[in-house]
Amino acid sequence: MKTYPVVPRSLFSSSNLYPVATSKSTVRAPEAVLGARRFRQIALLGIMVFIFGEAGSLHAQDIFEIQVYEYLTVPKGKWNLETHLVGFPRGTKSTDDGTFPTDHRFHLTFELTRGLTDHIELAGYLVNAVRPGGGFEVVGWRVRPRFRLPKSLNLPVDISLSTEFGFPSRKYEDTTATLEIRPIIEKTFENCRLTFNPVVGRALRGEATEDGFDFSPGAKFAYFLHKHANVGLEYYGNTGPIRDPDPAAEQKHIFFPTVDFLINPDTIINVGVGFAATGAGEQLILKTRVGFRF
Repeated sequence: MKTYPVVPRSLFSSSNLYPVATSKSTVRAPEAVLGARRFRQIALLGIMVFIFGEAGSLHAQDIFEIQVYEYLTVPKGKWNLETHLVGFPRGTKSTDDGTFPTDHRFHLTFELTRGLTDHIELAGYLVNAVRPGGGFEVVGWRVRPRFRLPKSLNLPVDISLSTEFGFPSRKYEDTTATLEIRPIIEKTFENCRLTFNPVVGRALRGEATEDGFDFSPGAKFAYFLHKHANVGLEYYGNTGPIRDPDPAAEQKHIFFPTVDFLINPDTIINVGVGFAATGAGEQLILKTRVGFRF
């Protein structure tokens, strides 16, 4: 039986949140069981068509869960609870779509994920907000399945795909139902990792459906500083409808210097400060994400 060395796993294995050592072993040749070369070509072509073949939005950046998704899914039989805290010291002062402005608002989102199989997870979200003069409010909920292509395919990059359905309050978004499609493309090196999320999304109800799909890319560079800490740079953008992009000055481009504290194999804390590169939207954002797997 022909064998190949196992491709090194991400330094963040499915059973550990911090970098771990890897070793070589053998697996059955992918060509012998999957026709790997043809499968790789079909998978990559399908992903590209899926991303760019739709021209029709999530109507704006997601300001309740500011995160670049990584390739790995929650291990089978495990739960993962993430708490997202986002504050807007310098947010929007007014809006033209009837939603509340974001200046001095605070968001609290709970995300609970279950690993269904080795390659599939399912998540649910409870979205909350505190705004000046309004107090604490539950402002929506979401559901998100995600799957990843197995590493045994020996693709040049790691790929997974998230599809999220959201049901926000009309007071906080210009629609009451949204669809987000988020491919995750990742490459891990010895001391760093690059992750790209070319997100497309759209409104499913109301006048906003006329805009079709928006393009909201996200990316992260993470440097493995220590087994318990990474430093990184995250980027989040929104260029408007795919078929009619916003003028450059009206597009949103925000950069977050970040630190990941890897407390133990099941606990991670991400903190970041976001600075806008244009005058559109929120100008200063503070975010924290606490993840706990059990």
